Order: sequence, then C-alpha cells, then structure tokens
Amino acid sequence: MEEMLQHNYGKNTLITCIEDIADKKVTIMGLGLNGGGEASARFFLKYGAIVTITDMKSEAELASSVQSLKEDTSIDGAKIKWVLGKHEKEDFENADIVIKNPGVKYSGNQYLAVAKCIETDLSIFLRLTKSPIIAVTGSKGKSSTVSAIHYGLNRGGVPSLLGGNITVSPLTFLEKTEENVPVILELSSWQLSDLRGRGLLKPKIALITKIVPDHQNWYGNMDAYVADKKLIYADQGPEDYTICGADDKWGDVFASETKGIVIRYPTDNSTDYPEGFPENLKGDWLDKAVVPGKHMHQNMLNAALVMHLMKIAPNYIKQILTIYPGLSHRLEFSHKWNIVDVSYRIFNDSAATVPEATIAATTSFTNPIHLICGGTDKNLDFEPLAINLNELSKGDNPTVISIWLLKGTGTDKLIPLLDERKVAYNGPYDDLKDLLADLRNYSAVCALPSGSDLSKKGQDSKERTILFSPGATSFGMFSNEFDRGNTFKKLVQSIFVN
Repeated sequence: MEEMLQHNYGKNTLITCIEDIADKKVTIMGLGLNGGGEASARFFLKYGAIVTITDMKSEAELASSVQSLKEDTSIDGAKIKWVLGKHEKEDFENADIVIKNPGVKYSGNQYLAVAKCIETDLSIFLRLTKSPIIAVTGSKGKSSTVSAIHYGLNRGGVPSLLGGNITVSPLTFLEKTEENVPVILELSSWQLSDLRGRGLLKPKIALITKIVPDHQNWYGNMDAYVADKKLIYADQGPEDYTICGADDKWGDVFASETKGIVIRYPTDNSTDYPEGFPENLKGDWLDKAVVPGKHMHQNMLNAALVMHLMKIAPNYIKQILTIYPGLSHRLEFSHKWNIVDVSYRIFNDSAATVPEATIAATTSFTNPIHLICGGTDKNLDFEPLAINLNELSKGDNPTVISIWLLKGTGTDKLIPLLDERKVAYNGPYDDLKDLLADLRNYSAVCALPSGSDLSKKGQDSKERTILFSPGATSFGMFSNEFDRGNTFKKLVQSIFVN
C-alpha cells in the first residue's frame, strides 16, 4: 500500500511535442466506458502511433467503446491491436509508452512493473498544452464546482475548456488550447497520484473543495488519501492562488503548505467570512440561485472566487451564477409528477457516492422527501447518515417521510444502524425498476386526502420531493454512477406518468 501511494514517476518522458508521437508503440491500459481510454486511443492514432488497447473487461462488457472505435472511419483501424478480457505482459514490455488508467493501482501491478515509460492522458495533456490551468480537487462538490466555473467564465467573456475526472479527457480538446484559453480540470486523488514527481501540474488557480473520508477501501487511511490531494498545489509558485476551506483541519494544512497566495472560503455557510475574502462577493446573493441546497451554494461561491481571480466583474459573477442550471446527476431536476392535487418533483443525485453527500442532499429541500439510497460500500462510515435519517424522519413534521433502499454492501452496513434507531425503510431492492414502481404506488396513496390508511406523513404539503441520492457507489448493479443516474431518469419517465 505504501509503495503504491508514494510512487514517484519522475520527470523522464518520450513525449515533449506532438511530433514525438509518430511510430511510437503505445499500450492503452484500460479502455473503459467513460471515454478516457477511447480518447487516448484516438489521440495517439491521429498522430501516427501504433496502438495496443488492452482491458481486463471483455469485448461484450466494453461494447459501446469498442464499437465506437471500430466504426470510426477517420482512424486507421489497422494500427490497433485488441487484447480484451486479459492483459499480456509482452504488450507492456514492448511498448514505448503505457497509458495508465487512473483506476489501476501501480503498487504490485506486474504489468506496470515492466513498462519502460508510464503516462496518463492527463500527463500527456499537461506536457503539450500552453493553456493556464485551473485545477479543482476535493471529496465533495468537485464536478458541480468545475461545471459552475466553466459556465461562469464562458458567460463572463472568458472562453474556457473543461475536462478531467468529469469524464471528458483533455486530449479531446488539446488542439483548441491557447495561452489565453484557460483549461479547468477536475482532478481525482487517483489522477493526482499519477502525476507525482512529474512536475507537470502548475495551476494558476488550485481549488480544494470540502474533504471528507472517501476511497478508504483504496487508501486505508485519511492521511494517505489527503497526501494525493496535496499534489494539486505541490508545484505552484508564489504568483499562483490556492483556494481552500477555512475553519477546518485540512484547510489549515493546505494553507500552511502551499507556496501560492491563499484564499479561504467559509466552510459552514455562515456570514463570518475569512480574512481576505473579497468584500463584493459577500452577502446573501446566492439565495436567489436556481440550484437548491446550501452545499450547492458553497460550490457556486467557490466558483465565484475563481471568476473573481479571472477578473470578471462582481455584478456579472452574481448575475451569471444565480442562473447556473446545475449539472447532470447532481441534484438534477429530472421530472415532475402530479397526482391527485399533489406535485412531486423528482431529483437525480446519483453522483452522491458518499454518505455525506446524501446528508447534504436531504438538507437541500424544505418540503417532504421520499428518499432512495443505498449501494456498494467503499469502506466508509454510514453512521452519520443513519443519525441524519433518524433526525429527519421522526417527529410530527418529518422532512424524510419514507426511505427506499437499493441492495449493496453499503446498504448492508446502513440497515443495522437504521434498525438500532427504529428508522423505518422499504427494501432493500435488487432492482431499481421494482423499487420505483412500489414507490410510485406508495406516493400516490400518500397524495390522497387526509385519512389515507397508508401514510399521513407530509399530507399538509402539496409540493413534495422524490430524491435519488444513494450515498454509495454503484458497482455490481450499474457500470458507474452515471449509468445509474441515466437508468434512474429513464425509469422515472416511464413509471411516473399521470
């Protein structure tokens, strides 16, 4: 574990310019379904490399990505060697460059151990781009924050590009980068780890969102996890900016270590702004924002700080961000369903893959909530979620009026905690379609006039919420959280009809 976390890739490389790519033997380790491996393959093929695509998943499991490449007449399919359902050591030994998927561990990996040169799509991009970088990492709010920054800069007259962990490989837009076009990168801890020692990431602005326990099944402890997060500012200079939280343990650490100019944001949604926070961004202007929830407003406040540093006028910042529509799978409004005289608004928050994200989601609404949660564990603590649901589901006017659980190892940890607190729930279900069908029937009865023999909870409210916020990962039942969210939206459209 320690070797994996501390591996230093060094500064040596075979790629210093586009022309270096021609005739190189490149092995893409991990095609995947989110576009990263596919983007790398297209990029290297475009510039004349001989490419091997290898993945432990089968061709059937990778069908969409494989089909996309095989049907693309703009690339030379004769230069692709396919090795699916396995890895072969010779493809790594004989390659000039191995492009590593961030989700592959270096430590103890027999294939990476024999590779001459290991890169990632991100390291190649950073070697070749001239654009200034705005880098964002953290445990919660990364994707919403980078999306809001991208939206805000473009609406504010600063054309920008967005990529990274948000499932857009920056190699897809390398040719569009220029010295006056900033690139916003969402960076996971794994992507940052793959940059250790390379000296490539020197962001003009580094922003670290809230840090909570995450990926502990990979790291084993918080110090190891945060060590990778710290790489976002490791190579910044004194002219760069580091934005981090105030009044929390990790924010103090980041602020003390970075060489950049530190700006700290309030972490408790209070009006007690840290010293140095821009005066013209203070106040309650985010109360007018379209997206719900204090945590989403925190993300937009952080986006506002970036826009401020990019010289956008405060009045424009406020106008732009209050109409920011939000991001797919993150408290995404998906459907409205009217039954009897009650209106249900249905939200997809599938990107909530940690319990803390579900806690935040449940506090984003003032009307009664039917909550769907549960999924696969990644060695996280579900007790705070159980405590939250106990508080919100009890009393005369509960916020959470029913809880619906999807099966998974995370759900297995949550259920005893709910039982201990006598918190009622439905399920767990091993099929989302069945869960939603039962929830529709339950919600319909809940909408009946007072006197329903099923539930009187929330009957004083004519506006109610159905919230899909799992608080766990999706593996086993879905390919990833995006597949889970898209599946949810499709099922909702077919099941929740008037």
